[in-house]
Amino acid sequence: MKKYIAEFMGTFILVFLGTGVAVFSGGNLTATALAFGLAIVASAYSIGDISGCHLNPAVSLAMFMNGKLDKKDFIRYVIAQVLGALLASGVLYVIINETSITKMVLGANGFDSLSALDISALGAAIVEIILTFIFIYTILVVTADSKKANIAPIIIGFTLMFVHLLGIRLTGTSVNPARSLAPAIFQGGKALEQVWLFILAPLAGGALAASVYKNFNK
Repeated sequence: MKKYIAEFMGTFILVFLGTGVAVFSGGNLTATALAFGLAIVASAYSIGDISGCHLNPAVSLAMFMNGKLDKKDFIRYVIAQVLGALLASGVLYVIINETSITKMVLGANGFDSLSALDISALGAAIVEIILTFIFIYTILVVTADSKKANIAPIIIGFTLMFVHLLGIRLTGTSVNPARSLAPAIFQGGKALEQVWLFILAPLAGGALAASVYKNFNK
């Protein structure tokens, strides 16, 4: 049970801090990228020994595909991650309602009119698959080497920061279905209509990373 609680708590921290900074900084690219990256570093050092600190269904899928997570744990990890993300977005929703912000924006991902650069759905899918591949492939490589155990959280955190720096103005950067689903549910409208892409594309990127790792690094 501890590992599921750890995934719930870690995902809450990631989504609350990451999307919270995105909202309250006015979408500042550097601040948001740093928030997501540092949230992963903090979570990895605090709960990594308990659950592995996935905090992301796409990461859990890759671990499942590589035999590092069984089917039962995979399902329960995903449920814990989604619930943690939902609580984070719910708390942010309450906080935003207590401020002078008039438009409910919760850091949801999007394309077309919801993208800062009006990227198309196809473009968004390509971006999310590539960024998720880079992020999860890095996780698989650094966590497999016991010599990198002490610095793995920093490498992973910096990688998440870098993919956010590239993707924020394109899609808002998902690379995490739980992180995308929760804000979309509370924000509603077009964000909820478009969230399917930010569930499927990261999962595809995670599966691709797992397949490449399995065939190239083993």
